[in-house]
Order: sequence, then structure tokens, then C-alpha cells
Amino acid sequence: MDLAAVLAFSAVAFALIVVPGPDWAFVLAAGTRDRVVAPAVGGLMAGYALITLLVAVGVGPLVASLPLALTGLTVGGAAYLIHLGVRTLRGSGRIGDVDAHTAPASSPARCFTRGVGVSALNPKGLLIFLSVLPQFTVGTGGWPLPVQLAALGGIFVLIVALFYLPLGYAADRILGVRPRVARITTDVAGAAMVLVGAALLVERLVKTAA
Repeated sequence: MDLAAVLAFSAVAFALIVVPGPDWAFVLAAGTRDRVVAPAVGGLMAGYALITLLVAVGVGPLVASLPLALTGLTVGGAAYLIHLGVRTLRGSGRIGDVDAHTAPASSPARCFTRGVGVSALNPKGLLIFLSVLPQFTVGTGGWPLPVQLAALGGIFVLIVALFYLPLGYAADRILGVRPRVARITTDVAGAAMVLVGAALLVERLVKTAA
């Protein structure tokens, strides 16, 4: 693969990742409340790796071309985000009542599973992979197209780790010792997941009705 194309894609991927969204909200909630940053980020990485696999083998474009399948993915992803957001909001009150280091925590396996759901069930993630990755591939010569897509997806997953792990641990270190600030941050994160999920549902309903 062309090094310039890889570097250009890395810059675009980083720009997409640093924009706050469901991933941000999930990582901040994990860092300030559940204190299981690595499994949470690992789940996000696994979800994006799954999307990479779907795109590389050609399943992604097929799903995107089927309105019913895309609608089902959107509704499922939105409902899952709303569910996680509500759980985060309901659990944030514990931080204000007890010390952050003794607050009940979700198991690492559960946080990993939730991370997979947040990234893998996000239809916008699939559409980003479908629209962005092909722009940085070479049509003739070099590596086969599926290998190029897989490599670019792997770079995206790596950047996810390099960005969200420090973010999550910073939230743990800085906000973990400030229960009130941590509770506010967790409430904002939970509300953000609910709002993003609701926005996805509304957007899909509008497109379906059009």
C-alpha cells in the first residue's frame, strides 16, 4: 500500500475518532463509574474489527444496499445506545453516595460486551467504513482490495486504542477522585447516549417515511 495514502487515512481516522459521540460517552462512563477502561476500549476495538471484516469480505455493501437490513441495524443500534444510556444514568447516583474507589463496578466481560455493541451496532460506523475506506485503496496492482480494506480497518482500530485508552484512564485518574464531577460527567455521558440513540431513530423514521 502507498505510504502517503496510509498516512492520509490515519489523519482522517483520527479526525473522526476525536469528535465526541457514543464511543466518547461510553469510555467516559467506564472510566468514571465502572473503572474498567481496558475491557471497554477492547470491546470498541472488537466491534470496529467486526465491521472491518464485514466490509472486507463484501457483506457491508450488501447490508447498506438493503433498506430493511439497514433499518433493522439502525433500530437495534439506537435501542442499544438508549438502553446503555439509561443504565448509565440510573447507576450514576451511586458515585455521589460512596467513594469512587469503592463504588460497585461492572465486570470486565460485561463492559467488553457493551463496547462491542456500542461500535458494532452503530450504523454510522458501518457507513463511514463503506464511504471512507475505499477512497484510500488502490484499484490496480499492489495488495488485493480485501487485504487493503482489512489493513486500513486495522489502522482505524489501532487509533481507537491509542486515543480512547488515555481518555478513559484520564477520566479514571482525574475524575475518579472527584465524586461530584464524576457523577456529572457520567450523567452527561448517559444523556449523550440516549440522545444519539433517539436521533438515530428519528433520522431513520424520516428516511423511511420519505
